[in-house]
Amino acid sequence: MSLKAKEILKNRFWIVEENEVKVGTLSISEDKFMLSSAEGVKFFDNERQLKKNLGNMLFEAQTEIKIPESADKIVSNFPTSCTPYNSMFDVKRKLPLFTKSVKSKSLYCAGYYTIHFDKGWVKSFCPKLITIERYDFRGPFKTELEMKQELSRVNRTS
Repeated sequence: MSLKAKEILKNRFWIVEENEVKVGTLSISEDKFMLSSAEGVKFFDNERQLKKNLGNMLFEAQTEIKIPESADKIVSNFPTSCTPYNSMFDVKRKLPLFTKSVKSKSLYCAGYYTIHFDKGWVKSFCPKLITIERYDFRGPFKTELEMKQELSRVNRTS
């Protein structure tokens, strides 16, 4: 078995090939490697574990895999303003949540949002959950551009 990983997105996503035929994809999700193939989905905690299971030749002649610095600032694929602790996903409200320290009880929402205060719609990055609960909001959005597009849309309709 001679597997090779062809980098598609720098340090984030690879196509895994065997003898020039695609056999799966490899990505980094919340600082874990995820291999998707016909056999199913497998998770690996680090690069060493990945190479041990798939072989050292996987990334030979390819760029070295490095977990991006921003990977530690992600909750459920949404960006955060700091390193998240106690990350969770509120299924009912579809919100990625985290705390800013291990012992904190204040929950924050990962991602970009538009929030409707008394004076109008404003943009927000990682607002507190209590703010989201008290006011009408749109989000979460993965990028600032998506949030700005929504903000423009709600301001036109208001």
